[in-house]
Amino acid sequence: MSLVRRLPPLLAALMPLAAQALEVRIDPHADLLYRQALPLLEQADNQDDAASTLRTAVGGDPELSRQGQAMAHTLPTAVALLKKSVELGHPVAQYRLALYYMTYLPVAQIPEAACPLLEASLQQGFAAPAPAIATWCRPYNVSSEYRTALEAIPSMATVYAPYYPQPATRLACNRSRPQGLEMLWGRQRDYQAEVYRLLGDLDPQQRTSLLQKAVDINGCATAQQLLTSRP
Repeated sequence: MSLVRRLPPLLAALMPLAAQALEVRIDPHADLLYRQALPLLEQADNQDDAASTLRTAVGGDPELSRQGQAMAHTLPTAVALLKKSVELGHPVAQYRLALYYMTYLPVAQIPEAACPLLEASLQQGFAAPAPAIATWCRPYNVSSEYRTALEAIPSMATVYAPYYPQPATRLACNRSRPQGLEMLWGRQRDYQAEVYRLLGDLDPQQRTSLLQKAVDINGCATAQQLLTSRP
């Protein structure tokens, strides 16, 4: 039996791309600032049902939009900490600040505010921004730079393992279903499955093998449906 067959599915899937590892050094002070923001971000995730309604209404009803933005100001310390961490180049803080903007800003303002942060985070090998970039960040999400960044992500799994789980507005490969309007929380393997699914969209020639990797990692139902429905 080969070594690859004896490895868990996630590690086996990552081996072919190991040579593409990025050199990323997370500043210790930036990491401290990020971790200081986490309890405040958790408070935001634990808002009551009214807050959850506002979360999805931003960009629709003007009054709800104003209320949503006002609610965002109840966490000025968290935002300030994230911004300071971002100034020092912290990739996970970049993602969480972008997610904060995606949560509270009107839809029309999200690409300009969030995409530079999402792209900077992805380019440092952090997987969590990938699905959001696919939704919000044109033309980057159809560029060769986007594909290159996605291909480099598997080799960074060890670096970013301590930072999971991470929240997201949508994860096609996550089998869990949130209650009400809460965020989805994804494990590292959930985001890695998303990366392979997205790469399948960008590389038609390797689409089948990439979708199969998504299925192998976390049983991605979306990828499985695409595999079974292919011509």
